[in-house]
Amino acid sequence: MKTALIYDAPSVCKLLNGIVCVYKSAGESFNRVRHSILHKLSQELCELECRVPKQRISVERDEVTRILTVKRYENLADNPLVMGPMYEPNDFKCCSAVRLGIDTAGVLVLGLNSGTKDVYELHRQHPLRVYRISGTFGYMTNNLYKTGKVVDKSSVKHVKRGVFENLLAATEASHQRTMYELCGVDPQSQAAYELAAKGLIRPANTKIPVIYAVKFISFELPNFTIEVHCINEYEAYLKALVHSIGTRLQSYATCTGLQCIRHSYFSLEHALLKKHWNLEEVIRNIQNNKKLMEKNVSLESGLLQSLP
Repeated sequence: MKTALIYDAPSVCKLLNGIVCVYKSAGESFNRVRHSILHKLSQELCELECRVPKQRISVERDEVTRILTVKRYENLADNPLVMGPMYEPNDFKCCSAVRLGIDTAGVLVLGLNSGTKDVYELHRQHPLRVYRISGTFGYMTNNLYKTGKVVDKSSVKHVKRGVFENLLAATEASHQRTMYELCGVDPQSQAAYELAAKGLIRPANTKIPVIYAVKFISFELPNFTIEVHCINEYEAYLKALVHSIGTRLQSYATCTGLQCIRHSYFSLEHALLKKHWNLEEVIRNIQNNKKLMEKNVSLESGLLQSLP
């Protein structure tokens, strides 16, 4: 059932407050995604039954009888043909928890209207994000991505799966040790154990990228895919990570794909595809995301209360 058959535009507009989770395609900037969503929402709102234009009240006197009469006329200044569309993209507030780079696809969490406060709070908690990263051994580009110009090549025959897996394990261990050092704690101490028991360890400096896990997904020479769990990351850092892997294996590696598959509570199953960026689906997504966050907050509260 269409939303247009149930609500008028002002009623529907009140429902556009909360968190929206969408799927961003690679090659699209955040501003382009934002504009596409807001343009579609404002366009569909204008197609609904909008408010009645205001009337102009005039007191007129009959020149013959000298009787005063009150008449109502349509206020042309409030007519949609004069003032333009009733709803425009600039009428909405919209921001993101983390802006994905132009080459990164995947889960993008947006705050719409009053939901901007929710995404700010989400960002302040420094949630974990998960990326699926693809790369290719054998060459290096000037921007460390497949779209760049090839500046050097190398052999890949010596790169073996076992050595590659050991390197990923060493990378994960190195970052885990760094996490404790940033907190001023010895990784082998009782204090480190108690710190880890409280939950995910987050560095005080929000500008330092930290990797919590690096999982091996596939390896078909020269191509490979890994899964990275991290916080405080950015697109250039993830591309440099792939380049670093190639260098440590005495070769070159170039990133060929970046996909954010999870952001805090939100994963690919919660993200709206571009064909679903419409009024009805966005409202449903806002309502589902509200239930999702309430559910996870209650679970976290229960876990904290159960701790000794």
